[in-house]
Amino acid sequence: MSGISEAIKDTVVPETIVSQLQAIIGKDYVIVDEGGKGDYAHDKTEDYFFMPDVVVKPGSALEVSAILKLCNEQRIPVTPRGAGTGLAGSALPIKRGVVLSMERFNKILAIDELNLQATVEPGVITEVFQNAVKEKGLFYPPDPASRGSCFLGGNLAQNSGGPKAVKYGVTRDYVLNLEVVLPNGEIIWTASNVLKNSTGYNLTQLMIGSEGTLGVITKIVFKLKGFPQKNVLMMIPFTTNEEACKAIAAIFVAGVSPSGMEFFEREAALHTFDYCVKVLNSPVTTTLPDGMNAFLLVELDGNDEEVLMRDAERVMGVVEKFQCGEVLFAESAAQKEELWKIRKNISPAVNWYTLTKSDDVVVPRANLPKLINGIKEIGKQYGFNTVCFGHLGDGNLHVNILKENINDHDWETKIPDGIGEIFKLTVSLGGTLSGEHGIGIAKKPYMSIALGEMNLELMRGIKKVFDPNGILNPGKIF
Repeated sequence: MSGISEAIKDTVVPETIVSQLQAIIGKDYVIVDEGGKGDYAHDKTEDYFFMPDVVVKPGSALEVSAILKLCNEQRIPVTPRGAGTGLAGSALPIKRGVVLSMERFNKILAIDELNLQATVEPGVITEVFQNAVKEKGLFYPPDPASRGSCFLGGNLAQNSGGPKAVKYGVTRDYVLNLEVVLPNGEIIWTASNVLKNSTGYNLTQLMIGSEGTLGVITKIVFKLKGFPQKNVLMMIPFTTNEEACKAIAAIFVAGVSPSGMEFFEREAALHTFDYCVKVLNSPVTTTLPDGMNAFLLVELDGNDEEVLMRDAERVMGVVEKFQCGEVLFAESAAQKEELWKIRKNISPAVNWYTLTKSDDVVVPRANLPKLINGIKEIGKQYGFNTVCFGHLGDGNLHVNILKENINDHDWETKIPDGIGEIFKLTVSLGGTLSGEHGIGIAKKPYMSIALGEMNLELMRGIKKVFDPNGILNPGKIF
């Protein structure tokens, strides 16, 4: 890796360094006991577990600066961490060393209603931020499924999306400026709080999606929108995955721009129903019609009810051309909430049912039928079952490979080859490895499928400019 991966080996942090860390932020915010550190050794990626030597919880950019400066001088690996909801292992300390938890950075610093901007810290929970701006009639659209627990900083690290990305875009579309601490301890702002900026390279966008490998974000300036006052939600059943995927492209061709276009298979919904009863103790009352094996949740939003109803009628006219069943219109806020509950609990439900390997490939919308059919064929070839769901309005399909009765040896040796075949198929259809989960360690072995060696060398070169000693989140992406 051009000298980067060789620079940082597995490291045991000496007691002298622990003492210096305690002097920087206080003993209460330095964790060295095994039980406490164990909470930071895993995330939501399979059953990965990597124990750090020490966990630190700074509370200011100056404290982050002092920590990084010390670790950079001593060549100690530092792994930034948000809420631990990631699905690619991006925040796992695979080189041991120090986990830098951003959980104390939990303040909404300012909401500027005149300029439609907000300044926040990266440890703010996404839904908390959304609710705070909504109280002022404003709207922050990115809404990953884990929005009730994930941190905004993690959303930036992975460039998260969510259901509303199909109309409103992803996290990077709402970031104006960042305060960042570089690996050498320098503190910079990446841009200005303006809507247009053609002043040099775009360091803000470079940081977003970099998975904590280039710097540690300590403040975020977001741009906001006015909150849409009305919405329509419908669940549309189809006989097959292919029919549902064909309908998606046709809806957009008809000139409709849904604020949400979510897909799930029947099996995904059934696991969710079971999960809601046995884990959440909150049964789902919605039933699935017989003979229907794929479902679309289509949401339309805006401020004019007549326009929304006309668009809903246009959607109905489109889907009737495909093998669909009776469309369910959500007639109340409670019914809308339940339909979204089905979709947003699929991932935890499937992972409760069995261990999974989770991928989020993305292709042009028109190629979705070939993608899903191809994934099912690869599953037959390699002996695994998949549950598919996701944001198919923007071509982003979540593929959960189920361990079920697969033995441990095949799970670790044979199934990764099948995943490689899924990625090759995705790239052949004009797509790429990840739409929002990132690369981390889970997809790192497959990067050459999507990117040429020159692309990777350019990325390695950027990493080396920001982090010449390779201390920050080592072993990720490349």
